[in-house]
Amino acid sequence: MISEQNKMKIKTMRMMLVFSVIIMVVKFAAYIITHSNAILTDALESIINVVAGGFALFSVYFSSLPKDENHPYGHGKIEFLSVGIEGGLILIAGGAIIVKSIQGFFHPSEIHSLDIGLYISVFAGICNYFMGIYLVRKGKAHNSSLMIADGKHLLSDTVSSIGLVVGLIVIYFTGILWLDNIVAIIFGAFIFYTGLKLLKESVNNLLDEADYEKLDQVIEILNSNRRVKWIDMHNLRVIKYGAHLHIDAHITLPWYDKLEDSHSEVTAVEMLIKEKLEGEVEFFIHADPCLPTSCPICTIKDCAYRKSDSIKKLEWTLENLLPDKKHGIN
Repeated sequence: MISEQNKMKIKTMRMMLVFSVIIMVVKFAAYIITHSNAILTDALESIINVVAGGFALFSVYFSSLPKDENHPYGHGKIEFLSVGIEGGLILIAGGAIIVKSIQGFFHPSEIHSLDIGLYISVFAGICNYFMGIYLVRKGKAHNSSLMIADGKHLLSDTVSSIGLVVGLIVIYFTGILWLDNIVAIIFGAFIFYTGLKLLKESVNNLLDEADYEKLDQVIEILNSNRRVKWIDMHNLRVIKYGAHLHIDAHITLPWYDKLEDSHSEVTAVEMLIKEKLEGEVEFFIHADPCLPTSCPICTIKDCAYRKSDSIKKLEWTLENLLPDKKHGIN
């Protein structure tokens, strides 16, 4: 059963695919009219947008499928694979554009109707900007790396379009046609760099690179809503599966509490994180009994089993929550 949130993501990516096809047709029409290599760079990248949009739509659908026996953590990581494929395709397009533009110096083609090409490029750039803003906003709302990446890609297209328009204006008024190849090479390099960044982001996510922004967010939530019985916490991990988060942690609780009481505290931590963080969260918490070394950082006032005085409450930070080590006063 696909959730309402995932249905909205699928609808958004379907709209994105239709938009990409329309913009691709418009850009190639501009190239056919003008024969400009600079406009061709924009048109070739739009092919990438269509291919990536199609795979992104499938990825959003696949990632929305519920967990099963073969995928106990769900299917969310396909979003990272999709980002990587998009980045690889953009890399290829950027390289092809640079090669084609260099060849243009030796085999120049006649450029004409640049004014029409300018109008079309401005129109495409404006459309990309608003669609990019919309996708990034939706991606953040639904905690989707894929939607954010596609949105940022469209915004980078907007930057390319601005530069393209400026270059075409210069060519139009100066008549220096070889500038067309220079503009194309510059933006081919920019496209290549964009693809490299997306590819790197995809690999890092697939390798479960630590998301320090998300970790800081979790730590802030824990510190702001900390209960007295949450004596300590360590070995905190946040792993992303597309829009889903899997969080591991060890929490130190009073050793003398009943199992039912300890379970209640663990559940409170889990529900707190799920309430405060957007998207689906899976929390695995390992409960540790407190030790005498925990007494100096324990703030329970009426503890009958205290072995030493409470010295200070330990503020949880990125540095002391990540290591797999219980805390005390050194």
